[in-house]
Amino acid sequence: MVFKPRDREAAVPQGMTVMEAASEAALKLPSECGGQGSCGRCRVLVSPSSAVKPPSSSETRLLTEEELEKGYRLACQAILEDDAVVDVPRESRTGKRKFQTRGIERAYPFEPSVRKLHLGFETVVGEDSIIEDGILEAAAGKGFDDLLLFSPRALEDLQGLNNGSSVTLTIADGMITSVEAGDTSSRLYGMAVDIGTSKIVGHLVDLNDGKTVAVASVENPQDAHGEDVISRITFASKAPENLEELHRLSVEAVNEVIQSSCSEAGIEPREIHEVVAVGNTLMHHLFMGLEAESLGRAPFEPVVKESVRMMASELGVSSNPGGVLYLPPLIAGFVGSDAVAGLVATGIFDSEEPVLMVDIGTNTEVFVGDRSGLVSCSCASGPAFEGGHIKHGVKAVTGAIERLRIDPDTLDVEYDTIGGTDPIGICGSAMIDALAELWKCGVVDGFGRLSSEAKTPRIRVADGRREFVVEWAEATGTGRDIALSEGDIEELLLAKAAIYSACSVMLERRGLEADELSKIYVAGAFGESIDPVNVVVMGMLPEVEPEKIVFAGNTAVAGAKAILVSKTARGIAERLPEEVQYHELSLDPAFNQEFIDAIFLPHREPERFPTAQRLSRDRSG
Repeated sequence: MVFKPRDREAAVPQGMTVMEAASEAALKLPSECGGQGSCGRCRVLVSPSSAVKPPSSSETRLLTEEELEKGYRLACQAILEDDAVVDVPRESRTGKRKFQTRGIERAYPFEPSVRKLHLGFETVVGEDSIIEDGILEAAAGKGFDDLLLFSPRALEDLQGLNNGSSVTLTIADGMITSVEAGDTSSRLYGMAVDIGTSKIVGHLVDLNDGKTVAVASVENPQDAHGEDVISRITFASKAPENLEELHRLSVEAVNEVIQSSCSEAGIEPREIHEVVAVGNTLMHHLFMGLEAESLGRAPFEPVVKESVRMMASELGVSSNPGGVLYLPPLIAGFVGSDAVAGLVATGIFDSEEPVLMVDIGTNTEVFVGDRSGLVSCSCASGPAFEGGHIKHGVKAVTGAIERLRIDPDTLDVEYDTIGGTDPIGICGSAMIDALAELWKCGVVDGFGRLSSEAKTPRIRVADGRREFVVEWAEATGTGRDIALSEGDIEELLLAKAAIYSACSVMLERRGLEADELSKIYVAGAFGESIDPVNVVVMGMLPEVEPEKIVFAGNTAVAGAKAILVSKTARGIAERLPEEVQYHELSLDPAFNQEFIDAIFLPHREPERFPTAQRLSRDRSG
């Protein structure tokens, strides 16, 4: 069979799905639901239609009769019976993703855990043990005491030394991890990696000065088995080989990031002597190959919460053969080491004034407090802001609408797309804009219903629900209208309600009011594309002055870098889980009521959001 427009070919047997055939052709198709036929993201055009079995119930539910007549099918559901040509429409292609690869970086003392020591002495002819003693004696002369030890891997290096040569030791926390001939002290690198649910980002760092020399990122290939943590927990729990598959994909993706960074910097992976990797609790477990089933049921306890220090080669991570892999500790079942790294990056644990930090994703983590103490929680905010469950929602890929403005008089729409191309859908930042702008224009009410009285063709009825057309088909990259429906708005209200109510409960647990906050840090994929006023107008964050909202970027990778280059930062990361009070929202009776109140736009108690009230047009007309 052939996949258009890339002309990828694959010879596959009958009974295989189009999705599986695409994988054989090294072609990735979106699969938000992990191939369960519930998201409808993998639309393809199959010709001839007789080449696949009749549509499944999922396809008849998610595709219109007109689309089915034209040959559209869901790749995860369509089962091949004969040769076919499959055309992948633009919205089903995994375009270039816009990643947030940097974040706010707090200054820490430069004191990496790994360092090199060049010893300019002549080795002694004889047994390895004599050479070993000579090296230790020379190191002692440089200020290292007798407690310095050789790792088993470093002892192997002794066998390759030439007599009469100087050597360079790599030392990590009192352990000699490698011995290299000559002076290689200028070639010392480390890697800070954020293993995210949807993307993996890495910084290659020169450990002689702490500077980032290369940055690389890739999509997390695990998303073929579901784009959210619950789907992956379910997949991993079905069979041991599924867990092994997710583990393999994670390690391979990290190695891809490492190799890309090294290629950019012109170095070899063997020059990397330490890797610091962070991620949410599930990503942490899958990277290590630990079972994930316990994270899918109460009390959601991780297999291990303490920090892990091991040889990178034990997991197959590309680095020096004696290189160290360090994973910071976790806080709770759904508050992982990425959140610990975020605290390290922002420094809110040491703030003199109350601060709120929210890391927005499918799972959103919230922290509130100051140097006197922090409380934290995690809430299931859902995939809406990643494009999930939104009819024309997409991730932040080329062609995604990322900023949006609506004229209050004409309801005409102006927008910006990633890459400046014709639009293919709406990503999270523009969804926030759209909902806030519709509110400010007075055409959506507190229940999320679009007005039936607005004099504009942009508001129409489709599938029994009203929708607002953002762009007409002739101007899109898909040939279809891009619209935001009342069903989409409901999904957005559920997502924002989860985030706001989590913030509200944490403020209450700390005895704080919103106006007492000195800052709100917004971490994660959301960044420069978000209008801070619109975030408040839609009721997603507690109302504060817009200048108090700080978009902190990828605090996970920034914190991982700090842990890599500073023993002080690492020590803070080690102690933070003991100092942060985790709060399980599912056991808090106040959360349910807060959530129900927050489903309204902007809130059931509108006085909490005076800016939204002030910016809204007269609703009586």
